[in-house]
Amino acid sequence: MAFDVLSDQGLDVAEQLGLVFSLPDDLKEVYQGFGLDLPQFNGDDSWQLPLPARLIVGGDGVVLDVEASADYTDRPEPAATVARLREVVG
Repeated sequence: MAFDVLSDQGLDVAEQLGLVFSLPDDLKEVYQGFGLDLPQFNGDDSWQLPLPARLIVGGDGVVLDVEASADYTDRPEPAATVARLREVVG
């Protein structure tokens, strides 16, 4: 089974889908306290992160399946993604 995987540097697609959040100032301070330079890592000063999500989109652009969570520790497992691909697209 062959399929394309989207890389969304800049969060353009995630933002269009409502899957982006901005870190509040107090959380920015926590990140900085741990030496995490999110603006340098992301290549912009937005202090934004995407929600963990998996979307399966058909060749016609129709979304066939979505798994998303506001909990950053709850991420779709790769094996579950492949299994879901097989279920949805055969």
